[in-house]
Amino acid sequence: MPLSDLIRPHLAALRAFLVLTLVTGLLYPAGVWAIGQLPGLRGNADGSLIETDGRLVGSSLIGQSFTDAEGAPLAWYFQSRPSAAGDGYDGLASGGSNLGPEDVVDTPADPALLAAGDDPETAGFAPSLLTRVCTRSREIGALEGVDGTRPFCTPGGVGAVLAVLGTFHHDGTVTPERVVSVNEPCPTRPGAAPAVFLAEYQGVRVECARYGEDYSAGRIVPVAGNAPERPAVPADAVTGSGSGLDPHISPAYADIQVRRVAAARGVDPAAVRAVVAAHTAGRELGFLGEPRVNVLELNLDLDRRYPAAPAGGA
Repeated sequence: MPLSDLIRPHLAALRAFLVLTLVTGLLYPAGVWAIGQLPGLRGNADGSLIETDGRLVGSSLIGQSFTDAEGAPLAWYFQSRPSAAGDGYDGLASGGSNLGPEDVVDTPADPALLAAGDDPETAGFAPSLLTRVCTRSREIGALEGVDGTRPFCTPGGVGAVLAVLGTFHHDGTVTPERVVSVNEPCPTRPGAAPAVFLAEYQGVRVECARYGEDYSAGRIVPVAGNAPERPAVPADAVTGSGSGLDPHISPAYADIQVRRVAAARGVDPAAVRAVVAAHTAGRELGFLGEPRVNVLELNLDLDRRYPAAPAGGA
């Protein structure tokens, strides 16, 4: 075979490589960048960044937390919904917790490690999605001065879940012989009385959960309890978005924060509600999505109108 016949296809491949590199690696990205710099598009292309007094404070499209160095909410700011993106609102780790509605049983902490001074997380404690929701609802209720109880949560703020062990029947029922509150561990202090959210279930005394015991053979039964069917703390206040970066909260979550923010800023709650209303967007095209409030834009507007009273604020 002539040498030219061997070289020809390689030259063709090289030409194709160079042309595609030029088009897809240079011309196309440059064209997209140039279009993004057109008036009306540049802000979006640059990340919808927001500056105040020449200082970059965030993006209108990416949520952020409004807490102090210890993670405590700053009283004069509206709070965002929780985030499972990295350590919270990490744009490089966008995502949810990947916990679903059936995740209702906690992984308990090792009592020996707790007694040695370890914190619950390093001692092995891993809260279920239900307990995370219950705990956060209780904390927000206390922060905002509203009822933080919700169905399927204990008064202590963990998932109200029983493991019912006994005789299982063909019709799907079970005759309980032993009932354990799986998310309420037994006390480790000698003589301490065990506390459970429910005294008995179908005539059987409810026990606390003992570390190391396996209750997987039992039927898992969440207990709704006496909490209101529509909790005062809305769902978006206790659950993260799928991306973990949602910059919005619902008007209902904003509403329960008004009194706290108004008190911290020393203004009339009606004035704060007016600012919330100004930053409340309706459904897209009148029917897509839900009404929403951009937290960063709301807090910045409040800073302009009613500067936070605490010295050294964020």
